[in-house]
Amino acid sequence: MCISVLILTLNEEKNLPACLKSLAWCDDIVVLDSYSTDRTVEIAKAGGARVYQREHQSEASQRLHGLKEISYKHAWVYMPDADEITPDDLYQEMKVIATDPTRPESFFRIRFKNMFMGRWIKHSSLYPTWTARLFRPERVHATREVHLNWTGDGPVGRINAHYLHYSFNNGMNAWFDKHNRYSAAEARETIKSLKTSGVPWRMLLDKRPETRRKGLKELSMHLPFRPQARFLYMYLLRGGFLDGRQGYQYCRLLAIYEYMITIKAEEMRRRDQGLSV
Repeated sequence: MCISVLILTLNEEKNLPACLKSLAWCDDIVVLDSYSTDRTVEIAKAGGARVYQREHQSEASQRLHGLKEISYKHAWVYMPDADEITPDDLYQEMKVIATDPTRPESFFRIRFKNMFMGRWIKHSSLYPTWTARLFRPERVHATREVHLNWTGDGPVGRINAHYLHYSFNNGMNAWFDKHNRYSAAEARETIKSLKTSGVPWRMLLDKRPETRRKGLKELSMHLPFRPQARFLYMYLLRGGFLDGRQGYQYCRLLAIYEYMITIKAEEMRRRDQGLSV
């Protein structure tokens, strides 16, 4: 009992029970809810969580509010999404970190296994992707509206164990709704990058996977035929075809998401120029 937990929610009644069950070891769970209209808050309270509600303005502002403006029982805060499961080996590794007061790290990155239609889509999901999940709240900061870039005033660590990500548990409609919101923020980031940044060669050649991933993302903003390029990269170059039917479907979905970003970026550019859409 040495780690607090923060979970952001919006209509997560399907996912939250399993998420909370995998966190049974925690004696300080906080749910920061964006005014859900389903049973999310009821489930959270029944599971022993402290519940706060705040209007969702952006991923960055919500996560930073949760980390910075809420008090926790423990110094380290683990921040899973509601559609993520925390296996015991991950908890055990985090516990070793949290019980060592000499640790210099400001936050830790953790890999995940992305699950889709009953299968770990290892190749299609560009494994390994390292995401920030374990924090010292007073020592971290974040930038970008979505898919945040985290920085801290100490070293960044890595944890060997994985969490499981069930991003489609709420159904395809929910997935499209979420990515419709995300794509608008990504379109704004695309326009900003095209105006201020060149091709990020140094990031592409970096030894760290998370830095190369950021570099690839920046590079994609400068490519023509961005949706098609993403599909070919994920399905052929990264071996998405090895994930079978699920791999093909997932790669097609991510290509659709890229198209949503590019068409919204074009709409924003035209509106800025006073042109019709």
